Amino acid sequence: MTAFLIRAQQLLDQTRRLDFLAPLALRLYLVPIFWMAGSHKLADFAGTVEWFGNADWGLGLPLPGLMAFLATATELGGSVLLLIGLGVRWVSIPLMVTMLVAIFTVHWPNGWQAIADPGAPFANAQVLASSEKLAKAKALLQQYGHYDWLTSSGPLVVLNNGFEFAATYLIILLSLFFTGAGKYLSLDHWLRRRFME
Repeated sequence: MTAFLIRAQQLLDQTRRLDFLAPLALRLYLVPIFWMAGSHKLADFAGTVEWFGNADWGLGLPLPGLMAFLATATELGGSVLLLIGLGVRWVSIPLMVTMLVAIFTVHWPNGWQAIADPGAPFANAQVLASSEKLAKAKALLQQYGHYDWLTSSGPLVVLNNGFEFAATYLIILLSLFFTGAGKYLSLDHWLRRRFME
């Protein structure tokens, strides 16, 4: 039995040759997320600045022009750097800050859930209210719309806008901060080999 366990562990250890795939997958997962977020901010930059600065219907942040520029540049530049695997540990820092700002200024009041589900363990009052809205929307669509067509790709849902997704991205960035970009398929790997070894 001991020999079997040792051999099984040796086989498992052989998979470490492919350990570069995990950080690569995490990087590639985040690239379109940050690219789209930055692109939307850039496409309506004046509106982004207004939303960052307005305390009544926006975030009410100080220096909204600077904050909007930093968020947009971090997301667009960060997505490119993640894609090519350059400065991944460094760019993870401002991207984590961006996620923390998003969590606490945008998503925190909405609770954990990104999609409203009253049966989930962290359902709050907003989720329950969203569930009521969803039930009414379903009833209206079933009566006056093409409900079967609308739901043929999946169920109708209400976006709760909780911090679930932002927290997930934060955790992925934290992992990349500690692991780096990974071997072989990143510029960080080749630059380190060329100049630091």
